[in-house]
Amino acid sequence: MTDMPTPRGKLAVGRNLSDFTWLRVGGPADYFFQPADIDDLQDFLRNLPAGVAVFPMGVGSNLIVRDGGLRAVVIRLGRGFNGIAIDGAQVTAGAAALDAHVARKAADAGLDLTFLRTIPGSIGGAVRMNAGCYGDYTADHFVRAQAVTRAGELVTLTADELNFQYRQSDLSDGAVIISVTFAPPAGEPAQLHARMEDQLAKRDASQPTKDRSAGSTFRNPAGFSSTGKADDVHDMKAWKVIQDAGMKGATLGGAQMSPKHANFLINTGGATAADLEGLGEEVRKKVYDSSGITLEWEIMRIGEK
Repeated sequence: MTDMPTPRGKLAVGRNLSDFTWLRVGGPADYFFQPADIDDLQDFLRNLPAGVAVFPMGVGSNLIVRDGGLRAVVIRLGRGFNGIAIDGAQVTAGAAALDAHVARKAADAGLDLTFLRTIPGSIGGAVRMNAGCYGDYTADHFVRAQAVTRAGELVTLTADELNFQYRQSDLSDGAVIISVTFAPPAGEPAQLHARMEDQLAKRDASQPTKDRSAGSTFRNPAGFSSTGKADDVHDMKAWKVIQDAGMKGATLGGAQMSPKHANFLINTGGATAADLEGLGEEVRKKVYDSSGITLEWEIMRIGEK
């Protein structure tokens, strides 16, 4: 057993990560840490043995944890990291704040972060993955982020340092984002809330929101420039090439490509991580065989099989 630091927050050994992912699959992490506050997080990382890997985890909405679990300390932020503050034309949110809550709070103040309303995740994950929809991306409104490095140092990160690209950013290994500041455009609160209600209705009509999924499974495969920046236009849709390959509704064990939306991988009940990842790989093969397109995973897959 590794000699671990003794934090003020909660540190568990062998915690099953399936409890914390939307797909409800996966094995245990070696350690699972929920820091009490920023100082606790800094002290823990500063004193953590160098050989122990660190994996920051949000709400698990875009994640498959493999059945063998994760040889790392998983850090999950909770209370104390989910505040939302408005200062003039800027919004600062803790990394554990839910995207939907940030969108609503901003709208109350007449600030437009409505694109976040239908994104099922937390703000830290939104920055890590440059989350976006309706033509808006996290990078488009990003000002700065605060993070704690693997060495326990508190740093401020700029957009240039994060190097936002399509569905990704360059966050150093083991770093934990703790807060993010945005500068969104202004809007009329009632109109912003009405737009979000419309977005929710459209999402529920086209996506399997009542099923156990992790959002879009694969990235849109083409239609972006060589820079991959946030203002690029993505014309080709993953759902279309999956459907054309005859994989809409396909199953493997308890896993299924949703009959409602071909790019949603769902756990119909009792699926293993191997079922889900295996079906995803079958989809990638079928799409390549039928169209020559290689789909890239948007869902993060971690851990041992």
